[in-house]
Amino acid sequence: MTIYSFSDSVLKKVERTTFSEEGILERKHLQTALREQIDIISPESLVISEEFSEWSESNRRIDLLAIDKDARVVVIELKRNESGEHMELQAIRYAAMISTLTFKKATEIYQKYLNNIGSGDITANDAILEFLEWDEPQEDDFAFDTRIVLVSSNFSKEITTSVMWLNERNLDIRCVRLIPYKKENQLLIDVQQIIPLPEVESYQIKIKQKSKEQREAKSAHRDYTKYYFKGTEYNKRKLVLAIVQQWIQDNRPRDIDEVKKVFPKTIRSRMFVTLEKAEEKYNKGGIARHFINDNEIIEFEGGEKFALSNQWGAGGNIERFIDVSIKLGYEIS
Repeated sequence: MTIYSFSDSVLKKVERTTFSEEGILERKHLQTALREQIDIISPESLVISEEFSEWSESNRRIDLLAIDKDARVVVIELKRNESGEHMELQAIRYAAMISTLTFKKATEIYQKYLNNIGSGDITANDAILEFLEWDEPQEDDFAFDTRIVLVSSNFSKEITTSVMWLNERNLDIRCVRLIPYKKENQLLIDVQQIIPLPEVESYQIKIKQKSKEQREAKSAHRDYTKYYFKGTEYNKRKLVLAIVQQWIQDNRPRDIDEVKKVFPKTIRSRMFVTLEKAEEKYNKGGIARHFINDNEIIEFEGGEKFALSNQWGAGGNIERFIDVSIKLGYEIS
């Protein structure tokens, strides 16, 4: 791709350069800049460590370690050269080594990182919970998958072919190309996501989500507790939906505020969000964290539509919900 400047109806080619020619160092310059603006290469992510190397019997380092809004671990590997070398193999090794990360360990790693960058006044546990929009740690939902982001000024055909093949087999690897251009005394960076192509990423996310759900169904660590309400069997998520829908049917509230008074934040914060926000989150990450099917939406006479959270993991929120429901007169076993 060629970049042109446009002035007075004239197109003028902007000359391409290299990071090495401009004295841009991989760790000191590129990594520092991307660390502070991580959304450029990995939207909705939180960097929890830099040069992470807490391995046993290994001196390998993850350039940037992050988590995303869906509680997945993100391994970010940077190269400033023109080929990317064997960065996909390095990143896969790192992803495998960090795949067992727990919420507790992540908070320890992040707290150490915050202390190192002079932000020790921030409590890592609270910061991660706020970022994920969780009330309490949910180990079952944390780090259920690992994403890889490869960043380089170019990628060899061997790397792009390998990455596309791996993505077809349900890995999640993104390639972002940073191309430097020189215009007078100004350095311009063209940022392009080349794999997956943005035009097909949404479709690929949905395919991966289907695979994720199949993996979760097979997991031996999931909570399979069954609840009975009005003669019907539910898992904990569907139980919450059934009771909220029943209460709405019984009481005909005028707006969401009346619902929130009965099912308050003390049960679970962000229990209800607008349907628009719930769908936006789903479209960005491919993971539905709210009930958004047509028969699950909460709609009021004025046309306002809301979605109920389907996140009822460990931490006591399902127990608090059941306590409130029983006080409302609903029988649950």
